[in-house]
Amino acid sequence: MAHQRAVHDIGGLEAGPVDSNDYDHAPWEKKIDAIRNLLSEQNCFGVDELRRAIEALGPGVYDNLNYYERWTAAVTRLLQEKGVITTDELGRMMATVEREWQEERKS
Repeated sequence: MAHQRAVHDIGGLEAGPVDSNDYDHAPWEKKIDAIRNLLSEQNCFGVDELRRAIEALGPGVYDNLNYYERWTAAVTRLLQEKGVITTDELGRMMATVEREWQEERKS
């Protein structure tokens, strides 16, 4: 029986050169890192749960997101699974952020 690779399992595949230059993290990337750390410290979820949520994104999503976008999607999923936030609450918050971002761009 042949083993089917999961979308995150890229070991042994051609990936090209690794950029070893320092990376200047965007403010939102620093924020998701801080949020992930705080939630982990509060025992909201552990590294294994985060990894499971990232790996469950599937090829249509996983391949199109960068590292921190995957963290964002996984943290969101875990918070919804644990009942910390509902889909409705998340939608309302996202609409507020979008509206504020659009207003900020106008000024």
